[in-house]
Amino acid sequence: MKLRSFLKLTLAAAAALAFTTGATAQTAPYKSEYKMSLVVGTAFPWGKGGQIWADLVRERTQGRINIKLFPGVSLIQGDQTREFSALRQGVIDMAVGSTINWSPQVKELNLFSLPFLMPDYAAIDALTQGPVGKQMFVTLDKAGVVPLAWGENGYRELTNSKRPVRTPEDLKGLKIRVVGSPLFLDTFTALGANPTQMTWADAQPAFASGAVDGQENPMSIFTAAKLHNVGQKNVTMWGYVADPLVFVVNKEIWASWTPADQKIVREAAIEAGKQEIAIARKGLDEPGQPLLKDIAALGVSIVQLTPAERDAFVKATRPVYDKWKKTVGVELVTQAEKSIAARKK
Repeated sequence: MKLRSFLKLTLAAAAALAFTTGATAQTAPYKSEYKMSLVVGTAFPWGKGGQIWADLVRERTQGRINIKLFPGVSLIQGDQTREFSALRQGVIDMAVGSTINWSPQVKELNLFSLPFLMPDYAAIDALTQGPVGKQMFVTLDKAGVVPLAWGENGYRELTNSKRPVRTPEDLKGLKIRVVGSPLFLDTFTALGANPTQMTWADAQPAFASGAVDGQENPMSIFTAAKLHNVGQKNVTMWGYVADPLVFVVNKEIWASWTPADQKIVREAAIEAGKQEIAIARKGLDEPGQPLLKDIAALGVSIVQLTPAERDAFVKATRPVYDKWKKTVGVELVTQAEKSIAARKK
Protein backbone atom coordinates (compact mmCIF):
# COMPACT_ATOMS: atom_id res chain seq x y z
CA MET A 1 0.00 0.00 0.00
CA LYS A 2 2.81 2.32 0.89
CA LEU A 3 4.54 1.47 -2.40
CA ARG A 4 1.35 2.25 -4.35
CA SER A 5 1.00 5.62 -2.60
CA PHE A 6 4.65 6.39 -3.26
CA LEU A 7 4.19 5.61 -6.98
CA LYS A 8 1.11 7.83 -7.16
CA LEU A 9 2.98 10.70 -5.55
CA THR A 10 5.95 10.19 -7.87
CA LEU A 11 3.73 10.19 -10.96
CA ALA A 12 1.88 13.27 -9.75
CA ALA A 13 5.14 15.09 -9.14
CA ALA A 14 6.43 14.10 -12.58
CA ALA A 15 3.22 15.33 -14.21
CA ALA A 16 3.43 18.61 -12.34
CA LEU A 17 7.05 19.03 -13.39
CA ALA A 18 6.19 18.27 -17.01
CA PHE A 19 3.34 20.83 -16.92
CA THR A 20 5.59 23.45 -15.40
CA THR A 21 8.38 22.76 -17.87
CA GLY A 22 5.93 22.91 -20.77
CA ALA A 23 4.49 26.20 -19.57
CA THR A 24 7.96 27.62 -19.18
CA ALA A 25 8.90 26.50 -22.67
CA GLN A 26 5.78 28.10 -24.08
CA THR A 27 6.20 31.43 -22.34
CA ALA A 28 10.01 31.64 -22.48
CA PRO A 29 10.09 33.70 -25.71
CA TYR A 30 7.94 36.42 -24.16
CA LYS A 31 9.95 39.43 -23.04
CA SER A 32 9.24 41.18 -19.78
CA GLU A 33 8.94 44.38 -21.79
CA TYR A 34 8.52 45.25 -25.47
CA LYS A 35 9.90 48.45 -27.02
CA MET A 36 7.53 50.60 -29.07
CA SER A 37 9.09 53.38 -31.15
CA LEU A 38 7.28 56.68 -31.74
CA VAL A 39 8.46 59.91 -33.32
CA VAL A 40 6.44 62.08 -30.94
CA GLY A 41 5.11 61.76 -27.41
CA THR A 42 1.63 61.28 -26.02
CA ALA A 43 0.79 65.01 -26.20
CA PHE A 44 0.23 64.39 -29.91
CA PRO A 45 -2.50 62.24 -31.54
CA TRP A 46 0.22 59.99 -32.98
CA GLY A 47 1.67 59.34 -29.52
CA LYS A 48 -1.81 58.90 -28.04
CA GLY A 49 -2.44 56.15 -30.60
CA GLY A 50 0.64 54.29 -29.41
CA GLN A 51 -0.39 54.68 -25.78
CA ILE A 52 -3.92 53.41 -26.47
CA TRP A 53 -2.50 50.37 -28.29
CA ALA A 54 -0.07 49.58 -25.47
CA ASP A 55 -2.76 49.94 -22.80
CA LEU A 56 -5.26 47.75 -24.65
CA VAL A 57 -2.68 45.01 -25.21
CA ARG A 58 -1.49 45.04 -21.61
CA GLU A 59 -5.06 44.86 -20.32
CA ARG A 60 -6.28 42.17 -22.70
CA THR A 61 -3.23 39.92 -22.26
CA GLN A 62 -3.31 40.32 -18.48
CA GLY A 63 0.19 41.75 -18.62
CA ARG A 64 1.73 38.96 -20.71
CA ILE A 65 2.64 41.60 -23.29
CA ASN A 66 3.90 44.70 -21.55
CA ILE A 67 4.82 47.56 -23.89
CA LYS A 68 7.03 50.56 -23.10
CA LEU A 69 6.86 53.65 -25.32
CA PHE A 70 10.04 55.27 -26.63
CA PRO A 71 9.06 58.66 -28.15
CA GLY A 72 11.47 60.86 -30.06
CA VAL A 73 12.68 57.71 -31.87
CA SER A 74 15.11 57.54 -28.95
CA LEU A 75 15.97 53.90 -29.69
CA ILE A 76 17.80 55.11 -32.81
CA GLN A 77 19.22 58.42 -31.58
CA GLY A 78 16.34 60.46 -32.98
CA ASP A 79 16.87 59.56 -36.65
CA GLN A 80 13.31 58.83 -37.77
CA THR A 81 14.33 57.68 -41.26
CA ARG A 82 16.21 54.73 -39.69
CA GLU A 83 13.15 53.47 -37.82
CA PHE A 84 12.00 50.94 -40.42
CA SER A 85 15.44 49.37 -40.76
CA ALA A 86 15.71 49.12 -36.98
CA LEU A 87 12.32 47.38 -36.88
CA ARG A 88 13.47 44.74 -39.35
CA GLN A 89 16.72 44.23 -37.43
CA GLY A 90 14.96 43.78 -34.09
CA VAL A 91 16.36 46.90 -32.44
CA ILE A 92 12.71 47.98 -32.19
CA ASP A 93 9.95 45.49 -31.30
CA MET A 94 6.96 47.45 -32.56
CA ALA A 95 6.04 50.92 -33.77
CA VAL A 96 3.39 53.31 -34.90
CA GLY A 97 5.29 54.66 -37.86
CA SER A 98 4.95 57.28 -40.56
CA THR A 99 4.63 56.31 -44.20
CA ILE A 100 6.85 59.30 -44.96
CA ASN A 101 9.65 58.22 -42.66
CA TRP A 102 9.59 54.66 -43.98
CA SER A 103 9.38 55.61 -47.66
CA PRO A 104 13.17 55.62 -48.21
CA GLN A 105 13.13 51.87 -47.46
CA VAL A 106 9.72 51.06 -49.02
CA LYS A 107 9.34 53.12 -52.19
CA GLU A 108 5.62 52.35 -52.55
CA LEU A 109 4.91 54.36 -49.40
CA ASN A 110 5.83 57.51 -51.34
CA LEU A 111 2.35 57.22 -52.82
CA PHE A 112 0.87 59.16 -49.90
CA SER A 113 3.40 61.98 -50.40
CA LEU A 114 2.58 62.62 -54.06
CA PRO A 115 1.66 66.31 -54.02
CA PHE A 116 -2.07 67.00 -54.01
CA LEU A 117 -3.11 63.36 -54.60
CA MET A 118 -5.63 63.27 -51.72
CA PRO A 119 -8.05 66.22 -51.70
CA ASP A 120 -10.02 65.29 -48.56
CA TYR A 121 -10.37 62.83 -45.69
CA ALA A 122 -12.63 60.60 -47.78
CA ALA A 123 -9.74 60.25 -50.22
CA ILE A 124 -7.37 59.11 -47.46
CA ASP A 125 -9.93 56.54 -46.30
CA ALA A 126 -10.48 55.35 -49.87
CA LEU A 127 -6.79 54.46 -50.02
CA THR A 128 -6.03 53.05 -46.57
CA GLN A 129 -9.30 51.12 -46.24
CA GLY A 130 -9.45 49.91 -49.84
CA PRO A 131 -7.40 47.82 -52.28
CA VAL A 132 -4.42 50.19 -52.05
CA GLY A 133 -4.23 49.76 -48.27
CA LYS A 134 -4.35 45.97 -48.62
CA GLN A 135 -1.59 46.05 -51.23
CA MET A 136 0.52 48.26 -48.97
CA PHE A 137 0.21 45.71 -46.17
CA VAL A 138 1.38 42.94 -48.52
CA THR A 139 4.34 45.11 -49.51
CA LEU A 140 5.23 45.90 -45.89
CA ASP A 141 5.02 42.23 -44.96
CA LYS A 142 7.42 41.35 -47.78
CA ALA A 143 9.69 44.16 -46.61
CA GLY A 144 10.06 42.46 -43.25
CA VAL A 145 7.46 43.66 -40.73
CA VAL A 146 3.94 42.64 -39.70
CA PRO A 147 1.48 45.48 -40.46
CA LEU A 148 -1.70 45.44 -38.39
CA ALA A 149 -3.66 48.68 -38.70
CA TRP A 150 -3.76 52.20 -40.12
CA GLY A 151 -3.58 55.43 -38.18
CA GLU A 152 -3.14 59.01 -39.30
CA ASN A 153 -0.83 61.92 -38.63
CA GLY A 154 -2.99 64.15 -40.81
CA TYR A 155 -2.76 66.69 -43.60
CA ARG A 156 0.54 68.55 -43.59
CA GLU A 157 -0.13 72.27 -43.69
CA LEU A 158 2.46 74.96 -44.37
CA THR A 159 3.65 77.43 -41.72
CA ASN A 160 6.35 80.10 -41.70
CA SER A 161 7.62 83.13 -39.83
CA LYS A 162 7.97 85.51 -42.78
CA ARG A 163 4.73 86.10 -44.68
CA PRO A 164 1.33 84.69 -45.68
CA VAL A 165 1.64 82.19 -48.53
CA ARG A 166 -1.11 82.19 -51.17
CA THR A 167 0.89 81.47 -54.32
CA PRO A 168 3.99 79.44 -55.25
CA GLU A 169 5.79 82.79 -55.70
CA ASP A 170 5.24 83.52 -51.99
CA LEU A 171 7.35 80.46 -51.13
CA LYS A 172 10.38 81.56 -53.15
CA GLY A 173 13.53 81.68 -51.04
CA LEU A 174 11.88 80.51 -47.80
CA LYS A 175 13.95 77.99 -45.87
CA ILE A 176 11.49 75.19 -45.07
CA ARG A 177 12.26 72.25 -42.78
CA VAL A 178 11.32 68.91 -44.36
CA VAL A 179 11.76 65.27 -43.40
CA GLY A 180 14.51 63.21 -45.00
CA SER A 181 12.63 62.22 -48.14
CA PRO A 182 13.84 63.05 -51.67
CA LEU A 183 10.22 63.52 -52.77
CA PHE A 184 9.79 66.38 -50.28
CA LEU A 185 13.00 67.98 -51.51
CA ASP A 186 11.73 67.78 -55.08
CA THR A 187 8.32 69.22 -54.17
CA PHE A 188 9.60 72.27 -52.32
CA THR A 189 12.36 72.88 -54.84
CA ALA A 190 9.71 72.94 -57.58
CA LEU A 191 7.87 75.60 -55.57
CA GLY A 192 10.97 77.78 -55.34
CA ALA A 193 11.57 77.22 -51.62
CA ASN A 194 14.83 76.16 -49.99
CA PRO A 195 14.01 72.76 -48.40
CA THR A 196 16.20 71.78 -45.46
CA GLN A 197 16.28 68.26 -44.04
CA MET A 198 16.45 67.95 -40.27
CA THR A 199 14.96 65.89 -37.45
CA TRP A 200 12.00 67.24 -35.52
CA ALA A 201 14.17 67.58 -32.41
CA ASP A 202 16.56 69.88 -34.29
CA ALA A 203 13.80 71.77 -36.08
CA GLN A 204 12.17 73.54 -33.15
CA PRO A 205 15.33 75.35 -31.94
CA ALA A 206 15.98 76.31 -35.59
CA PHE A 207 12.56 77.99 -35.78
CA ALA A 208 13.18 79.83 -32.53
CA SER A 209 16.54 81.17 -33.70
CA GLY A 210 15.28 82.09 -37.15
CA ALA A 211 17.75 79.76 -38.86
CA VAL A 212 14.77 78.09 -40.54
CA ASP A 213 11.74 80.02 -41.76
CA GLY A 214 9.02 77.40 -41.83
CA GLN A 215 7.83 73.82 -41.87
CA GLU A 216 4.94 71.57 -42.92
CA ASN A 217 3.08 69.38 -40.45
CA PRO A 218 -0.46 68.53 -39.32
CA MET A 219 -2.17 71.19 -37.24
CA SER A 220 -2.28 68.82 -34.26
CA ILE A 221 1.54 68.97 -34.29
CA PHE A 222 1.39 72.77 -34.58
CA THR A 223 -0.78 73.10 -31.50
CA ALA A 224 0.85 70.43 -29.32
CA ALA A 225 4.35 71.77 -30.09
CA LYS A 226 3.13 75.37 -29.63
CA LEU A 227 4.84 76.43 -32.85
CA HIS A 228 3.30 79.90 -32.61
CA ASN A 229 5.80 80.49 -29.80
CA VAL A 230 8.76 79.88 -32.14
CA GLY A 231 7.80 82.38 -34.80
CA GLN A 232 5.40 80.29 -36.87
CA LYS A 233 2.74 82.98 -37.24
CA ASN A 234 1.58 82.25 -40.80
CA VAL A 235 -0.40 79.11 -41.69
CA THR A 236 -1.50 78.07 -45.18
CA MET A 237 -4.16 75.36 -45.30
CA TRP A 238 -3.24 73.68 -48.57
CA GLY A 239 -3.61 69.96 -47.78
CA TYR A 240 -0.86 69.04 -50.20
CA VAL A 241 -0.10 65.63 -48.65
CA ALA A 242 -1.41 63.55 -45.77
CA ASP A 243 0.60 61.17 -43.62
CA PRO A 244 -1.03 57.82 -42.79
CA LEU A 245 0.52 55.91 -39.90
CA VAL A 246 1.02 52.14 -39.67
CA PHE A 247 0.86 49.97 -36.55
CA VAL A 248 3.49 47.23 -37.01
CA VAL A 249 5.36 44.50 -35.12
CA ASN A 250 8.79 42.99 -35.77
CA LYS A 251 8.38 39.58 -37.44
CA GLU A 252 10.39 37.57 -34.89
CA ILE A 253 8.50 39.14 -32.01
CA TRP A 254 5.20 38.39 -33.75
CA ALA A 255 6.17 34.75 -34.29
CA SER A 256 7.06 34.39 -30.60
CA TRP A 257 3.48 35.11 -29.50
CA THR A 258 0.69 32.55 -29.39
CA PRO A 259 -2.04 32.82 -32.06
CA ALA A 260 -4.45 33.96 -29.34
CA ASP A 261 -2.14 36.80 -28.32
CA GLN A 262 -1.48 37.72 -31.94
CA LYS A 263 -5.24 38.12 -32.38
CA ILE A 264 -5.42 40.34 -29.30
CA VAL A 265 -2.55 42.55 -30.49
CA ARG A 266 -4.04 42.87 -34.00
CA GLU A 267 -7.53 43.76 -32.75
CA ALA A 268 -6.08 46.23 -30.24
CA ALA A 269 -4.09 47.90 -33.04
CA ILE A 270 -7.19 48.24 -35.22
CA GLU A 271 -9.17 49.74 -32.34
CA ALA A 272 -6.33 52.09 -31.37
CA GLY A 273 -5.96 53.15 -35.01
CA LYS A 274 -9.61 54.13 -35.27
CA GLN A 275 -9.42 56.11 -32.03
CA GLU A 276 -6.19 57.79 -33.12
CA ILE A 277 -7.64 58.87 -36.47
CA ALA A 278 -10.62 60.45 -34.69
CA ILE A 279 -8.24 62.33 -32.38
CA ALA A 280 -6.07 63.49 -35.31
CA ARG A 281 -9.08 64.88 -37.20
CA LYS A 282 -10.74 66.52 -34.20
CA GLY A 283 -11.47 70.18 -34.80
CA LEU A 284 -10.74 69.94 -38.51
CA ASP A 285 -13.41 67.69 -39.99
CA GLU A 286 -16.29 69.36 -38.14
CA PRO A 287 -18.22 72.30 -39.61
CA GLY A 288 -16.42 75.56 -38.98
CA GLN A 289 -13.12 73.84 -38.15
CA PRO A 290 -12.99 74.97 -34.49
CA LEU A 291 -9.30 74.05 -34.14
CA LEU A 292 -8.40 76.76 -36.64
CA LYS A 293 -10.38 79.32 -34.65
CA ASP A 294 -8.37 78.36 -31.57
CA ILE A 295 -5.11 78.76 -33.49
CA ALA A 296 -6.16 82.13 -34.94
CA ALA A 297 -6.89 83.31 -31.40
CA LEU A 298 -3.17 82.84 -30.66
CA GLY A 299 -2.33 85.62 -33.09
CA VAL A 300 -1.70 83.33 -36.05
CA SER A 301 -2.70 84.33 -39.58
CA ILE A 302 -4.50 81.51 -41.41
CA VAL A 303 -4.78 81.41 -45.19
CA GLN A 304 -7.50 79.22 -46.71
CA LEU A 305 -6.70 78.75 -50.39
CA THR A 306 -9.42 79.24 -52.99
CA PRO A 307 -9.78 76.43 -55.57
CA ALA A 308 -7.95 78.61 -58.13
CA GLU A 309 -5.10 79.33 -55.71
CA ARG A 310 -4.75 75.64 -54.88
CA ASP A 311 -4.70 74.77 -58.58
CA ALA A 312 -1.63 76.99 -59.00
CA PHE A 313 0.25 74.83 -56.48
CA VAL A 314 -1.03 71.66 -58.17
CA LYS A 315 0.24 72.88 -61.54
CA ALA A 316 3.64 73.89 -60.13
CA THR A 317 4.21 70.45 -58.57
CA ARG A 318 2.76 68.31 -61.37
CA PRO A 319 6.18 67.49 -62.86
CA VAL A 320 7.20 66.12 -59.44
CA TYR A 321 4.01 64.05 -59.30
CA ASP A 322 4.65 62.60 -62.76
CA LYS A 323 8.31 61.84 -61.99
CA TRP A 324 7.52 60.05 -58.73
CA LYS A 325 4.56 58.17 -60.18
CA LYS A 326 7.10 55.97 -61.97
CA THR A 327 9.12 55.46 -58.79
CA VAL A 328 6.08 54.50 -56.71
CA GLY A 329 4.69 52.27 -59.45
CA VAL A 330 2.37 53.36 -62.23
CA GLU A 331 -0.17 50.60 -61.53
CA LEU A 332 -0.33 51.43 -57.83
CA VAL A 333 -0.79 55.15 -58.45
CA THR A 334 -3.42 54.47 -61.09
CA GLN A 335 -5.33 52.26 -58.64
CA ALA A 336 -5.08 55.03 -56.04
CA GLU A 337 -6.42 57.62 -58.49
CA LYS A 338 -9.34 55.31 -59.35
CA SER A 339 -10.13 54.67 -55.67
CA ILE A 340 -10.15 58.39 -54.95
CA ALA A 341 -12.34 59.17 -57.96
CA ALA A 342 -14.87 56.55 -56.80
CA ARG A 343 -14.89 57.62 -53.12
CA LYS A 344 -18.04 58.56 -51.23
CA LYS A 345 -17.65 62.18 -50.17
